[in-house]
Amino acid sequence: MMRLYKVHHRLSHFSSSCCCLLHPFSLGNARFPSSTLRSFRHLRTDSTNLFKPAMSAFRFNRLVPVNSSLAEDGSTAGNGSANASLTFAEDDDESVIGVKYRVPPPEIRDIVDAPPLPALSFSPLRDKILFLKRRSLPPLAELARPEEKLAGLRIDGKCNTRSRMSFYTGIGIHPLMPDGSLGPETEVSGLPDGVKINFVTWSNDGKHLTFSVRFEEEESSSSKLRVWVADVETGMARPLFQSPDIYLNAVFDNYVWVDNSTLLVCTIPLSRGDPPKKPLVPSGPKIQSNEQKTIVQVRTFQDLLKDEYDEDLFDYYATSQLVLASLDGTVKEVGSPAVYTSLDPSPDEKYILISSIHRPYSFIVPCGRFPKKVDLWTADGNFVRELCDLPLAEDIPIASNSVRSGMRSLNWRADKPSTLYWAETQDGGDAKVEVSPRDIVYTQPAEPQEGEEPEILHKLDLRYGGISWCDDSLALVYESWYKTRRTRTWVISPGSKDVSPRILFDRSSEDVYSDPGSPMLRRTSTGSYVIAKLRKENDNATYLLLNGNGATPEGDIPFLDLLDINTSSKERIWESDKEKYYESVVALLSDQKEGDIHINDLKILTSKESKTENTQYYIQSWPDKKLCQITNFRHPYPQLASLQKEMIRYERKDGVRLTATLYLPPGYDPLKDGPLPCLVWSYPGEFKSKDAAGQVRGSPNEFAGIGPTSALLWLARRFAILSGPTIPIIGEGDEEANDRYVEQLVASAEAAVEEVIRRGVAHPNKIAVGGHSYGAFMTANLLAHAPHLFCCGIARSGAYNRTLTPFGFQNEDRTLWEATNTYVEMSPFMSANRIKKPILLIHGEEDNNPGTLTMQSDRFFNALKGHGALCRLVILPFESHGYSARESIMHVLWETDRWLQKHCVSNTSEVSADIGKNKDGEGKEVTDIENKAVAASGGGGAELADDIESGQFYSKTRSLM
Repeated sequence: MMRLYKVHHRLSHFSSSCCCLLHPFSLGNARFPSSTLRSFRHLRTDSTNLFKPAMSAFRFNRLVPVNSSLAEDGSTAGNGSANASLTFAEDDDESVIGVKYRVPPPEIRDIVDAPPLPALSFSPLRDKILFLKRRSLPPLAELARPEEKLAGLRIDGKCNTRSRMSFYTGIGIHPLMPDGSLGPETEVSGLPDGVKINFVTWSNDGKHLTFSVRFEEEESSSSKLRVWVADVETGMARPLFQSPDIYLNAVFDNYVWVDNSTLLVCTIPLSRGDPPKKPLVPSGPKIQSNEQKTIVQVRTFQDLLKDEYDEDLFDYYATSQLVLASLDGTVKEVGSPAVYTSLDPSPDEKYILISSIHRPYSFIVPCGRFPKKVDLWTADGNFVRELCDLPLAEDIPIASNSVRSGMRSLNWRADKPSTLYWAETQDGGDAKVEVSPRDIVYTQPAEPQEGEEPEILHKLDLRYGGISWCDDSLALVYESWYKTRRTRTWVISPGSKDVSPRILFDRSSEDVYSDPGSPMLRRTSTGSYVIAKLRKENDNATYLLLNGNGATPEGDIPFLDLLDINTSSKERIWESDKEKYYESVVALLSDQKEGDIHINDLKILTSKESKTENTQYYIQSWPDKKLCQITNFRHPYPQLASLQKEMIRYERKDGVRLTATLYLPPGYDPLKDGPLPCLVWSYPGEFKSKDAAGQVRGSPNEFAGIGPTSALLWLARRFAILSGPTIPIIGEGDEEANDRYVEQLVASAEAAVEEVIRRGVAHPNKIAVGGHSYGAFMTANLLAHAPHLFCCGIARSGAYNRTLTPFGFQNEDRTLWEATNTYVEMSPFMSANRIKKPILLIHGEEDNNPGTLTMQSDRFFNALKGHGALCRLVILPFESHGYSARESIMHVLWETDRWLQKHCVSNTSEVSADIGKNKDGEGKEVTDIENKAVAASGGGGAELADDIESGQFYSKTRSLM
């Protein structure tokens, strides 16, 4: 539920709660059903998104809930403390072994070192905007801090929070003037020098901010987080707790506003002593048993508990004491210490949902699957009743749409004072079980009458996906099924049992052209968010606002439609400029008053950008649709301001239409400059139909956002960049997409290479290919099975041997034993002997992503080296799946630039003129691979953990600020 307004910053973990954070490199139209709002802190994030493709990762078009962490890979600025440890040498011997950290050439380094822009956050009342000031890329020393790897988490024991947290350096408060302009800034003051700010949170009435502060003092306990509060009008800040001994426990949820003057805070228990010490001699052997012959299939999760000592250590850091703290200084401990994971006040501020996890723990699944208990408390800290106590869930099937049994998605109704709702599976959580209904949604008052049973709200044949609430006459229920890509939206009347539910939308989730958009939500006086109802003059119809991306064959053209909820007729009231600009609706701002919104009082926040103009934000008001610009951000990299961008379309040999974005350097003239060296950077996607795979996604007018590891950086080195060429892997009907993975991968790559050569922008024997995570897997496969296309490859943080991920990977939910040939044929490790083109492998030494363990690159490199391949392996100390430290990022750029200059720009080898055939005359499909031995050594997981209980939580996207 969208009551809280938190902002925090992490390097490698996205975790969010509820409100509007506008981030200059990550802005736009986030859309969430109200049922998932309280779970924003569990927003699933695949760090590969930072790199797939890298140039689209910062498109300036995402609205991020305020508690969402913005990966600081997006920050772009130098850091003096980091510079001292970097060396740069002009020499480049053949091996370059044993080098220290290097930096790339100035034309790349200057872009990455550009000062970062602030993040923005609107107040609950929409009358003020925060400018959250950010620092540069962090130094490696911060990543080198000790961390505990426990139950799927990485914990900084010194701060008692998740490790590798980024932070804000200051907060500026701007009033939003009546004419829509910004007033003068008030800086939050009273903070000590060098303070690091996290978890910025608005009070419900918008009068106060709370946030955590910490300091970096060696061997000092002051690095633990303290809670501070600031007056929004004056900007004066002070500690929330008068006692210096009360610290925040931020391993899970950390604090919430219970009302406008009281917070419920997870604190480190005062009675806690020193961490448990690891025994020199274990109490016994490590034993796992399955004597009941239970079928337990799990993907390879990382950082799991290993023994009793780890269990004790997890309890030590994760256990909190709940404290009610008032702004007047009153402090009251409530409840007993426990591992509390979420705190959720009811809209009427009378109750709080308290979630916790408890023993028995598991050594094979992360903490998201530990036994989970949800209790109901009063707002003053008194226990009311237990809502559920779910057992350990080690046996959730790996099939897509499989879930945990029992009550799940337990939330408050956003349109009621204190009414609960939740879903329960009827198939035991196993997506392979055929049953109708598959899910049932229940509702019940917080304190039901004696003997009052939960009421069935709705039954679903697909998997429940959330609810957007409006009132007793209207709510929208979402369901979907991954295997068929089917998604449905139901209209229900929660307060009228005699009104039958009806389907509003029934479509394929892959068919972006038919996407009607999502309903926009408005804020209520209680701080919750409900579907906004609109009305017109002399019109009794009920209208909703549908905010959509507007995918078309010419690219996205975002829109705002008025939907008559009774007749389903639509009227378009706003649409993006389709000629030069890309505009999108970010949020609804006309929700200060209760009740329906008159169309003439409509006010929205929009973003606007072009190929060469970075995103700015505007307030647009009806009825005259007057625009008022509220930001004036500088161009982040003016040296590339005149880059050339074009969305291109071409066709695969099997008739599938493909799309890519072609970028050319500033001032490039094809007649004068001729073909350029080209870098193709992409990431495969899976589809159920050729038509869906061929649809255009994205806009040719979007600003070219460049992150610190983006392929677009090589525009400054006069490369052509083919960004995100569609690499569709299609499995139509009963066919699984991966059964023809290599064949379709090569066909897509051939079509892309043929197109850039046909256009005369890419030199045929100077085309490199690269990708991150699943894109690295793609890169290795292309060098193995299509060596005629590329001169070299760059593969970052990839997995190369699918037998190491035997219980599924990516979107593959068959096991190795069910699809042995597929696992083997897809694995470039099995074709290491075929890779003859130079390949650069880069991997974080502490990769925590399921399926891409660091050993994947290590073993692949040894296999390549064992067959005499030209290869290089770079392991980045302390880095995880995505790269964060300035030293690491600069070195990755140096390695990549060196590789491209040496094996692409300077390449003089001949290439076959026949793009449809390997240079060696080999066919494009894997040959004789079925007879090869399967080296199933166990372990491994998926690049994209699609299990909500895996510890990498996520929320289904819908419309909301």
